[in-house]
Amino acid sequence: MMKSPSPPHPELFEKSNPASYMKHTSKGLSKTLVHHISQEKKEPSWMLKKRLLGLELFHQLPFPSFGPDLSHLDFNRLTYYAVASKKENSKTWADVPTDIRKTFERLGIPKAEHALLAGVGAQYESTMVYHNLKKTWEEKGVIFENMDVALHKYPDMVQKHFMKCVPPQDHKFAALHTAVWSGGTFLYVPKGVKVEIPLQAYFRMNAPYMGQFEHTLIIIDEGAEAHYIEGCSAPRYGKTSLHAGCVEIYVKKNARFRYSSVENWSKDTYNLNTKRAIVEENATMEWVGGNFGSGVTMLYPCSILTGRQAKADHLGIAFAGPGQIQDTGAKVIHAAPYTSSHIVMKSLSSGGGKSVYRGTLMIQPQAHHSQSAVNCDALILDDHSRSDTYPKMDIRNNQVTIAHEASVGKIGEEELFYLTSRGIPQEEAMSMIVNGFIEPIVKTLPLEYAVELNRLIMMEMEGSVG
Repeated sequence: MMKSPSPPHPELFEKSNPASYMKHTSKGLSKTLVHHISQEKKEPSWMLKKRLLGLELFHQLPFPSFGPDLSHLDFNRLTYYAVASKKENSKTWADVPTDIRKTFERLGIPKAEHALLAGVGAQYESTMVYHNLKKTWEEKGVIFENMDVALHKYPDMVQKHFMKCVPPQDHKFAALHTAVWSGGTFLYVPKGVKVEIPLQAYFRMNAPYMGQFEHTLIIIDEGAEAHYIEGCSAPRYGKTSLHAGCVEIYVKKNARFRYSSVENWSKDTYNLNTKRAIVEENATMEWVGGNFGSGVTMLYPCSILTGRQAKADHLGIAFAGPGQIQDTGAKVIHAAPYTSSHIVMKSLSSGGGKSVYRGTLMIQPQAHHSQSAVNCDALILDDHSRSDTYPKMDIRNNQVTIAHEASVGKIGEEELFYLTSRGIPQEEAMSMIVNGFIEPIVKTLPLEYAVELNRLIMMEMEGSVG
């Protein structure tokens, strides 16, 4: 079977020399930079106004009062906007500059696009270098476009939805994203259209002290269906990078959408992403996520169930290895009656890593006859690692059904003894136990991604036995 695009271990790929394009960039955040980004992209005045509001709010808003320590994140040393190639938004891989194309070829993206995907977008640093949708879906009215291009081609649709699901004042990094966002994907699926094969976007940071702030805006119209997969990676330089993208999803009446992501930034990276969906009447939103690699992650995909009988499923796996903090979870707000949600989160900690489940479930007063089940399980692979759980439930209606389960455990000596006594090597035995633990998440991914997810976990576990 041909291998689909997948998030490789960052250190498996040699670092290309970014000096040729980085020498034309500046470090630090300023009003001048914001004007420069907007002017270079020839944006309408309303977007510049929104960017400047984001910059103002960023300076006003405090750091999060919870989660990992972010005091080592030096905003003055970061590059917020870098154009690696003037050839943006190419429709054929031959038009992508050779050095950039080779990176994505090694990630397996062009081959997988040909065999397995409805469309592909590829971002390198601050800009989309490739974006293409297969003609079959284009003829059905599907729009799959570079976000910068969509701003000009579909201005009314973008203005109506941009930073409305995630307002700039929501938190400090939403404000920062509003000020300096660049690139990303715009997806619109028309009424009744069912895109049977996934669309894919891949984001690559390739320079030290780089910041990436792609914006993903997805609108699934009434009765439509689609599956979008996002992959991310960056090499390791020993110098801090920041990823603060934003994903806004609108799932209209009777529609269904699945958003899958496997984020595998290097351990130099602060991954402070914001993802949120508004789910209307009888619509379904599915989140499937895997988080690896980054030194610090704070990520809590959110579903706001605004329509009667809306549904949300959140499935996630996080792996915290040496020196890593994976602070992840889910948020669901039930804002209409007869809504339902199901949250399953798994975490693994090894080599002194710290995993955290941080979740919020809110049942608003009008959300009678709603139901939710939350299940968060943690597996600690040694005596030096840690796992914490911080569930928050705000229930404002008595006519609801809520269930919550949480467990933290270690791989037991009895299980290992049973398997090794049957001739299975200890490391393989541990892998079998871990695979069984993460199976509910892995089985929801396309086969090639499931294989890659298992491979990443096994690589992170190397040396953790004995």
